[in-house]
Amino acid sequence: MVIERTTHIHEATGETFESTFVADQSAGTQPGILLFPNFFGAKEWDYAKAETLAAQGHKVLVVDFYGQGKRGTDMESSSKLLHDFMADRMVVKARLLAALAELKALSGVDAARLGAIGFCAGGKCVLDLARAGGDIKGGISFHGVYDAPPFPNAAITAKLLICDGWNDNLCPPDAKVALCQELTEADVDFQFISYGRTGHGFTADNTPPSSAFGFQADTNRRSWKLALDFLEEALG
Repeated sequence: MVIERTTHIHEATGETFESTFVADQSAGTQPGILLFPNFFGAKEWDYAKAETLAAQGHKVLVVDFYGQGKRGTDMESSSKLLHDFMADRMVVKARLLAALAELKALSGVDAARLGAIGFCAGGKCVLDLARAGGDIKGGISFHGVYDAPPFPNAAITAKLLICDGWNDNLCPPDAKVALCQELTEADVDFQFISYGRTGHGFTADNTPPSSAFGFQADTNRRSWKLALDFLEEALG
């Protein structure tokens, strides 16, 4: 097995994006996964996670959703990039659907078996891709953000796994309930798992351990195991 990273330049919403395709091309046709990073944008952590998924039998596109050359370097710059990106949810929708189209067209990707995984802002991207009617079989949100866009959803066909930190101040209990109500009314096959002693960013192993914000080793391990089982069911 030789897993390689390949830069993939693509266009959407009048901008140029630099995503990274991570795959074992010798493996033939495999399910495809979009990996949406946290609010810093694509970085080494995401590429390493994509390599883990590739070793499990997937071809992964680590998505650049900010634009070529736009990456957060600290909390302030990342927050500015995220604010600008999320200012227009129609633009977000267009970029996510364009990223899905790029994944479908990549060599060795089985266009009938597609999924998406996202962390933090990337978790919100997974939910918005499903809300946009993206034809993914399954989507996983890790410590995502749950507010719905200010326009009607398309029919949601994806199975969804939402891994949530109960102590996440970005998603208080009313936000958790609102998402579950939204998905229930849309008749979505979803699982919402909220982990105790866990806050936002619980997968970020480069942050100090915390029950309010930052890495939580047990939740990270448990949720990743659940995610792999979910992908096996959703994508085969």
